[in-house]
Amino acid sequence: MEKNWFSQPCAALNETARELALSRQGQLTKPPGALGRLETVAVQLAAMQGAEQPQLARVQISIFAADHGIAAEGVSAFPQAVTGEMVKNFARGGAAISVLAKTLDAQLEVVNLGTVNDPGEWPGVVRAVIAPSSANFAIEPAMTGTQLTEAFQAGADSVLRAREASVQLYIGGEMGIANTTSASALACALLRESPQLLSGPGTGLDSHGVAHKALVIGRALELHGLVPSPSGDAIEGEGALEILRCVGGFEIAALTGAYLTAAQHGIPVLVDGFISTVAALIAVRINPGVRDWLLFGHASAEPGHQRVLAELDAQPLLQLGMRLGEGSGAAVAVPLLRLACALHNGMATFSEAAVSGKI
Repeated sequence: MEKNWFSQPCAALNETARELALSRQGQLTKPPGALGRLETVAVQLAAMQGAEQPQLARVQISIFAADHGIAAEGVSAFPQAVTGEMVKNFARGGAAISVLAKTLDAQLEVVNLGTVNDPGEWPGVVRAVIAPSSANFAIEPAMTGTQLTEAFQAGADSVLRAREASVQLYIGGEMGIANTTSASALACALLRESPQLLSGPGTGLDSHGVAHKALVIGRALELHGLVPSPSGDAIEGEGALEILRCVGGFEIAALTGAYLTAAQHGIPVLVDGFISTVAALIAVRINPGVRDWLLFGHASAEPGHQRVLAELDAQPLLQLGMRLGEGSGAAVAVPLLRLACALHNGMATFSEAAVSGKI
């Protein structure tokens, strides 16, 4: 891909399809608006897919896995070895997202960007290893410029594979011990919020662990000159990229690259929880046109998620108290989207059913 490909324009939504879908909703045998957000999301998908009657038969779920150097600061309740072990669990079909993908008849791929205990070759796992781990961003930048570019490319390549398969919806997930620390640091820097406000339990830290995580993030932000300030213009473009390089992670960068590529190729994206939504925020800050192509699956139990969702003016479809990652919350929302499409496409109009319309 050419340099700075991520700043190229995103695809335009199909306004003709949106108007046709809106018109169809107005003719279906129900009071206007009676199906609430099931109606609006069907219309959104129509505009995204350029079809009056959208379809969601072909769904791609791509999980990006990577380890984080910041784990050395004791910010996770689980050992770093879990990342590589979970890559094997994904491949064997034992993880939550593996079960969800099978149940949804969705295509699942895992992209290994680098783990400290390399699991090796596994069926369904794409090896795109950048390094065994990002660097400890409490000491130095998490990534070099080259590593950031490689992570972006891995995300872009995933979407290009999905495009070849003519997918109708793309879900990006993540796996990486300590990645809620990275996501919280990114959110603090981008939104000018304090680490104490946006840090959460992640994999299950107690209150003392969360307080320690916030202190680590605060020191890291100072180190990189990213201390939140309540005023100033929104951090966009190169500024957002530099924040990602300094305190991000390979899988968060890959998700960002995937969202940018999906929007440029007109592929609807269903965003997962806190970490995935932070990646979506970075993508939107780099290229605002990405926002048109994002739907949001669920509201995570992580405290920072609500703040990031508010920044994106996003209304998630579900609120189930989930905080697993892996794309699992987004996957759980897929049946809801499929039902929205089925209602939109399958209900009779007033004239077809010979039912009297509104007086």
